Amino acid sequence: MQAVIAVILGIFGTAFFGLLFQWVDRLVTARIQWRKGPPIYQPLADILKLLGKETVVSERASVGWFLLAPVLGFTGVCVAACILWAALLNPQPDSGFVGDLIVVVYFLIFPSLALILGASASGNPYAAVGASREMKLVIAYELPFILAMVPPILKANLSLKLTDIVQAQSDGVTLASVGGFLAFLCMLAAVQAKLGVVPFDQAEAETELTGGAIVEYSGPALAMIRLTRGMLLFLLPLFVITVFWGGVHFSGWGWLTSPLKFIVLLVVIVLMRNTSPRLRIDQAMRFFWFIVGPIAVAAAFISVYHHGML
Repeated sequence: MQAVIAVILGIFGTAFFGLLFQWVDRLVTARIQWRKGPPIYQPLADILKLLGKETVVSERASVGWFLLAPVLGFTGVCVAACILWAALLNPQPDSGFVGDLIVVVYFLIFPSLALILGASASGNPYAAVGASREMKLVIAYELPFILAMVPPILKANLSLKLTDIVQAQSDGVTLASVGGFLAFLCMLAAVQAKLGVVPFDQAEAETELTGGAIVEYSGPALAMIRLTRGMLLFLLPLFVITVFWGGVHFSGWGWLTSPLKFIVLLVVIVLMRNTSPRLRIDQAMRFFWFIVGPIAVAAAFISVYHHGML
């Protein structure tokens, strides 16, 4: 029964909260720009409108890969969400499976890889530039993203199970330690890049590439891309809360503290988006390689020393 609930929450629950988070993002952005902002149903209305339109494919495109890419990205998000929800619904030591953290990290990269695949198959030069930028961005942020998970893994006695990581934070969240806090900051930067929003939206860059990687998408294919991004806007904060902030809880004060955690992370994401200029792709790569990367390595060494492994 719990597996069925995890699948329902992983797909439909993540989609619902993802679209809700998209509305909050758009509303806050509009208010910052002295606009009224959209109604709460607008993200869903946009998806439904696109589902009713025709998918136009360029004659230069590789049709199969072009249309398969959004499906792969959506599938990766759904699988990662189901595994994560299963661990949070039953955070017992005997639940889940060994290495489910690695599996979630693996599937979280699917949307970026799908974007690269679809843009490369579109036959559009702007999309090709967008694919190139997205590829470089993935190379830049993925290593700091992985290194940032060293402190929570060490706190869980080198366990790669999400349930063990959540249980290990019962006596204090990973975020409360020096190494954990530094890793948390690195994770936030990588999450911003995974979401593809300012200052790391180089793959689209509407003012430069007229949409870049998704310029050729329309109809249901574009709807799936937008839905995937909305789900990521909820799933990535959920992942960060799980590994750094004790997870979400459905009893006692958890009903109050869990939403507050999401609000804090969403505020950080929206503020970064609305207060930062877009970086050039070379600036973004240098930022992750020479600033975020070394901080993630330092956080890992501090955590190793703290746990007496040096």
